[in-house]
Amino acid sequence: MTEKHPSHLVLGIEDIKHLLPHRSPFLFVERLTDIVVNESATGHKAIGYNEPYFQGHFPDHPVMPGS
Repeated sequence: MTEKHPSHLVLGIEDIKHLLPHRSPFLFVERLTDIVVNESATGHKAIGYNEPYFQGHFPDHPVMPGS
């Protein structure tokens, strides 16, 4: 069995925009780290208090889409 280790490659928002058709407000990732090609990656997104899904997606129980 071959071990797969995350690469040191980090993709920023502009790199991600070249790979995905999504744009704001539906681009829910701003940076990718710990990339294992064709297997996994860790996605990062900075969250602001004023983002729309925190303003009552479910009253009294705000959640991020897909949570």
